[in-house]
Amino acid sequence: MQIPLEEHLPYRLLALVVLVIFYIIYLLKMWVQKRQGICTQQIDRQKEPSIHRVEICMSIATVGIIPAQLLSIAFGWSHLPDNARFTGFCLGMLGDLIFLISVLCMRNSWRVGIPDKDRTELVTTGIYRFSRNPAFLGFDLQYLGVLLMFGNGLTAGFTVFAAVMLHLQILQEERYLTETFGTPYLEYRKQVFRYLGRR
Repeated sequence: MQIPLEEHLPYRLLALVVLVIFYIIYLLKMWVQKRQGICTQQIDRQKEPSIHRVEICMSIATVGIIPAQLLSIAFGWSHLPDNARFTGFCLGMLGDLIFLISVLCMRNSWRVGIPDKDRTELVTTGIYRFSRNPAFLGFDLQYLGVLLMFGNGLTAGFTVFAAVMLHLQILQEERYLTETFGTPYLEYRKQVFRYLGRR
């Protein structure tokens, strides 16, 4: 009798691979932009309070989920079957790929938070033809992938918190993009869905 491949996979290692690739992309992009004199991190107190609150909560969520994921991996806290875990690995790697493509397509316009003074371009080409927020989609798929590999209450709670805060950040960025780019952004918004797909 053959035992399915997914029962023998080293899920701790695979989950770490997903995380390491994702955060290497993130930190490398920030480093490259810093060398070009670009401040990627745009979260500060000079913005209106409602915007600042969402950005701070988003930062807490996206940083806080990392130790939750690592603890789950280290202690092997998983309550899901192996086929779900294999699906999680595939989703996590897909999230890494989408995130990589999105930051490459964004070129020097990529920022963390709403830019206060920087003038960026409206990017509608490449992967942005199919998603208005592919970087956020990459985050969500990475979180969901690790959750499926190491499904437990701690990881689930942080995954939901992070996904909600990223969505609230998207809504704020949509208002900013409408004010900044006007009609071109509104036309783009009519053609491309928030997360995935075209009209």
